[in-house]
Amino acid sequence: AAGSQLPVSSFTERPKLPDNYTQETWQKLHEAVGAIQSSISIKYNLEELYQAVENLCSYKVSATLYKQLRQVCEDHVKAQILQFREYPFLMEKKNSLDSLLFLKKINKCWQDHCRQMIMIRSIFLFLDRTYVLQNSMLPSIWDMGLELFRNHIISDKQVQNKTIDGILLLIERERSGEAVDRSLLRSLLSMLSDLQQVYKESFEQRFLEETNCLYAAEGQRLMQEREVPEYLHHVNKRLEEEGDRVITYLDHSTQKPLIACVEKQLLGEHLSAILQKGLDNLLDENRISDLTQTYQLFSRVKGGQQILLQHWSEYIKNFGTTIVVNPEKDKDMVQELLDFKDKVDHIIEVCFQKNEKFINLMKESFETFINKRPNKPAELIAKYVDSKLRAGNKEATDEELERILDKIMIIFRFIHGKDVFEAFYKKDLAKRLLVGKSASVDAEKSMLSKLKHECGAAFTSKLEGMFKDMELSKDVMVQFKQYMQNQSDPGNIDLTVNILTMGYWPTYTPMEVHLNSEMIKLQEVFKTFYLGKHSGRKLQWQTTLGHAVLKAEFKEGKKEFQVSLFQTLVLLMFNEGDEFSFEEIKMATGIEDSELRRTLQSLACGKARVLIKNPKGKDVEDGDKFVFNGDFKHKLFRIKINQIQMKETVEEQVSTTERVFQDRQYQIDAAIVRIMKMRKTLGHNLLVSELYNQLKFPVKPGDLKKRIESLIDRDYMERDKDNPNQYHYVA
Repeated sequence: AAGSQLPVSSFTERPKLPDNYTQETWQKLHEAVGAIQSSISIKYNLEELYQAVENLCSYKVSATLYKQLRQVCEDHVKAQILQFREYPFLMEKKNSLDSLLFLKKINKCWQDHCRQMIMIRSIFLFLDRTYVLQNSMLPSIWDMGLELFRNHIISDKQVQNKTIDGILLLIERERSGEAVDRSLLRSLLSMLSDLQQVYKESFEQRFLEETNCLYAAEGQRLMQEREVPEYLHHVNKRLEEEGDRVITYLDHSTQKPLIACVEKQLLGEHLSAILQKGLDNLLDENRISDLTQTYQLFSRVKGGQQILLQHWSEYIKNFGTTIVVNPEKDKDMVQELLDFKDKVDHIIEVCFQKNEKFINLMKESFETFINKRPNKPAELIAKYVDSKLRAGNKEATDEELERILDKIMIIFRFIHGKDVFEAFYKKDLAKRLLVGKSASVDAEKSMLSKLKHECGAAFTSKLEGMFKDMELSKDVMVQFKQYMQNQSDPGNIDLTVNILTMGYWPTYTPMEVHLNSEMIKLQEVFKTFYLGKHSGRKLQWQTTLGHAVLKAEFKEGKKEFQVSLFQTLVLLMFNEGDEFSFEEIKMATGIEDSELRRTLQSLACGKARVLIKNPKGKDVEDGDKFVFNGDFKHKLFRIKINQIQMKETVEEQVSTTERVFQDRQYQIDAAIVRIMKMRKTLGHNLLVSELYNQLKFPVKPGDLKKRIESLIDRDYMERDKDNPNQYHYVA
């Protein structure tokens, strides 16, 4: 009635549901779930069903609703198992066609289950979001579905085994090169992953065991059948395939153990065998891409790099030793060392990713093999540098020469007895400077600064002194020319003198030869001039490295010869007569026997034959006669015949080496005396180890013992009366 008040309380209490509302609503929902499960269309509109669930939840029947829903789902899932139970081929493990049909059936069952649960959840969403969320013990509707599927289907031992067997069989077929249904695999494996522990416990363990067996057998077989590059290529391919498998259908967590398994069985088990079988070959043939692959694969495996390093070092030492120890290969030794060094550098840079360990071990290995043959490599390196710094070395521009010298310094660094290098370098440098055969002062100075940087100033001080002498001599010659202009009779020989400081230059054995009167007179003039400026100095003429330019007339016309002083003395005799015997020439010139034979050989048996020898022959024998060759022809006007001065004689080589050894004796003696003077008393072993620290060249214990004995004999030190291994310094 108008004006009457409605009691408020009736709104605070919910209006009562009609009696059988709950019953009827559940009936509707039950029917809808059944329709979803049977894949037939639902009679009701989804909005209406969703609202119905919300109404029931508002009326506190959520718990019952959840239980009823679970029961319906469980009944449905239980019913599914029957189709697999009755599956006829359940026990025939490897029949692949049936296995595939079975997998497809399981997959369909799973896909249907997921689709149905998504729809069911969308109808019961209100229940899922309220009641289930508030009860932490209850699984969500989706998880409940998974749990039912796991408990009733996949946990069935027969179904589970058959599924996993089938999956493994498909993977095995794919590994042997067949095409398989990868989307089926992906679907089934994600099913196992979704069902929590099934993937880890039931599938992964068996999968890894089978992988292990497969690759263990494959590794053994292919190591026998294939060459190393093909084998490594195969390993790489397998690793890529397995990586792809993880991306395509396996669970990501399987990646680490799977890849580790492949690496262990195909690489780890065969590291030594692979390297023994194929590394030397790859290095010999410089197979860059295969070496790169070796390095990359070995770097993946524990201990792989370590073992590759050992074999790398062995290879360098073995190959290097063949270059160094064979005297027949001496003429090519240095070039081969440089080529070998270039090759290993390139491999380190391109194949081994500039790995420090490989660089350091390469250096150690070079040092080991190059010192297996003492002294010779050092001598040959010095000679190689000489060949590059000499005039007439056409092959290199300044930049190239600089690069070659840098490379030589790297090889030089590995040498232990650097004093041998110094001795030969000094001998050759002297010739280049005195015979005027140096290609470029810049290159000479550059090499000198490299040596100074490498070995210190003491090492190069004498070599620098040689250059200073040459500079000073130029200044002296300018003054001498002025002095000569003021002489009443300057003579018609143009004399150039190099004044050498004894200590800087190699020691030359003075040779007394018979100069002609004009030369002797000129020498005296120079001596007067020089000693007038520097009183108290002593001049000693060195004839071996003197040289001259001679003018000669032949039927064909005039020529000039660049000749050594000895060649000059021989040729000037033919102004006095037409024919001389070997003995007559020897008497007249006073040149030492073997020097004279070499000199005559160069004039009568070489390319430019200014003299004719009778009888003909390569060697100069006693009794040979020599005649001036008036018919001499040559395309050039100025002809060099004095290369003979640059050639090293056997005597020269031996005496240079002997001087080094002599010098080493002095150094050892000096070091022993220094140490004993400081320590006063010392045991033999301590003295020897102290000497090894101080000496810059390799020595054998036996040599040290001899020097100690010699010093005891000369009273620099004495043995202890009671202990012969103890020495005392004698002041």
